[in-house]
Amino acid sequence: MQTNNAIRINDNDNVVVALRNIQAGEDVAGVKAAENIDRGHKMALIDIKEGENIVKYGYPIGHATKDIKKGEWIHTHNLKTNLKGLLEYTYEPKLNPIKADKKATFMGYNRKDGSVGIRNEIWIVNTVGCVNKVSERIAQLANEKFAGRTDGIFNFVHPFGCSQLSEDHENTQKLLAGMVRHPNAAAVLVLSLGCENNNINEFKKVLGEYDEQRVKFLIAQDYEDEVGEALKIIEELVEYAESFKQEEIDASKLVIGLKCGGSDGFSGITANPLVGRISDMLVAHNGTTVLSEVPEMFGAETILMNRCETPELFDQTVALINNFKSYFMRYNQEVYENPSPGNKKGGISTLEDKSLGCTQKGGTSNVKAVLDYAQKATVHGLNLLRGPGNDIVAITGLMASGCHIILFTTGRGTPVGAPVPTIKISTNSELANKKKDWIDFNAGQLLEGKTMDELSEEFFEFILKVASKEIRTKNEIHNYREISIFKDGVTL
Repeated sequence: MQTNNAIRINDNDNVVVALRNIQAGEDVAGVKAAENIDRGHKMALIDIKEGENIVKYGYPIGHATKDIKKGEWIHTHNLKTNLKGLLEYTYEPKLNPIKADKKATFMGYNRKDGSVGIRNEIWIVNTVGCVNKVSERIAQLANEKFAGRTDGIFNFVHPFGCSQLSEDHENTQKLLAGMVRHPNAAAVLVLSLGCENNNINEFKKVLGEYDEQRVKFLIAQDYEDEVGEALKIIEELVEYAESFKQEEIDASKLVIGLKCGGSDGFSGITANPLVGRISDMLVAHNGTTVLSEVPEMFGAETILMNRCETPELFDQTVALINNFKSYFMRYNQEVYENPSPGNKKGGISTLEDKSLGCTQKGGTSNVKAVLDYAQKATVHGLNLLRGPGNDIVAITGLMASGCHIILFTTGRGTPVGAPVPTIKISTNSELANKKKDWIDFNAGQLLEGKTMDELSEEFFEFILKVASKEIRTKNEIHNYREISIFKDGVTL
């Protein structure tokens, strides 16, 4: 139910969400507002007693910490999470198989290993942070020297690759190996200092087989002029990249990452459901989508668990959730104190509130695979990926798992971008109009008369145009590309 000033998302909800700032005394869905309520925030539709659940999206998002009268504002001052600790789960499958029977195409690049890319770029991948500035200089000079011959030459800085232990060191290697293998890079220069833990010989063990024409290595300590040597190698890589031409490719080859950041009270009403519809549409084309941000599944995890196609996938999803909770608990951190100050200002009150909106990006299709950090997505359909909610770490992990494009919803706004095209989807029109240099697509149209069917078809075509290079995303235009590697441990 939607009125001119509020929306009730589910018939079972005992709250509405304000679509604009509401003044005390104003009629809201037949209830008089008892106080001013900001856009994106919740108002009680009925009297709610202390201890009773607050229901939004048809699910409890916490309980009242005091008696709440109908018409009153509901937020962190009178609402608390119901969540706690590790849980035991029971597999109660509620499957929704989506038949892969639709066809669409885009213009992309068939690679020699059978993979598909949507850009024809050259990437400089640093094995260690010590060569960050060297790689920046190489990229700058290479783009000047070889301008127009590829889709660009890009380097990606990070502080790791040495003085790391155990899983941290392995995460760095796996992530960088995923970058080297990414098909949006027609060719790759792996740049090493020479004395780091993640030296070329050790990195090659993780990388595995590679095409010697496509992947070249340079150890900076071995050359008097490492920059000049790098430019010679990049010239070879440019010539190799020029051998690839755009071809018509079936949409089933697309792998799309699903991410939200700077969420607000509209994220679970407009942008995230829109992305969820796109996920279902791509699955219907036999494509692949990847949902990460495990901490932002807490409180909505059973929805995903019960969509797992097999008991084995259910068990893997339980492990995905509980292992991440244990990671929090190892550091004596509260598992459920997730919403950021910006989230709360935008109307999100508890982790359940955030997660029930967040997981809508995964649509309604069945879970087909559960991936470890930086593991490549190879199974068509919806995949769940181990990784945190942090924006840069999450989009980096999605990229390393092979995502060609990342759909990134935001209600507060953010300029951040991955090494791959990162489509920013605003939850509201005000943000889309205010931050035109950040936002690529406006899901706020759903509150202004556009139907989900209309907007999802429009957005799917937009995505195919991005894949075909007919549209460049704002992160590409402004070169907002960065990586951050998941870290959990000691630095020597």
